[in-house]
Amino acid sequence: MANNLALGAHGEELAARFLRAAGIEIVERNWRCRYGELDLIGHEAGVTAFVEVKTRSGLGYGTPAEAVTFAKQQRIRRLALLWLDEQGGPYRRIRFDVVSVLVRPRGEPEITHLKAVF
Repeated sequence: MANNLALGAHGEELAARFLRAAGIEIVERNWRCRYGELDLIGHEAGVTAFVEVKTRSGLGYGTPAEAVTFAKQQRIRRLALLWLDEQGGPYRRIRFDVVSVLVRPRGEPEITHLKAVF
């Protein structure tokens, strides 16, 4: 379990660096409330992006992005509304992204940013 947590934290750090390099301002990391957690929240060109980061060390269970199930998408949507409400509005343009991080034992990590995927 500790290895999975470390892998996830490493993947989130790689994703945040990747997004910053792409011009996205990270405004919140690991926002939590009693209903769950949002991995990354960023701003880009007037749009607030709620970013789910999935990290894997192999493809035995599919790609990292495939782990973002419909139920998980629904939960992220509800959490995003809570975050927006906490900000006190106004509601702005939003999108839901997934950053897939594949960390191999040797070599550079493979990072894929899927914008507005759900």
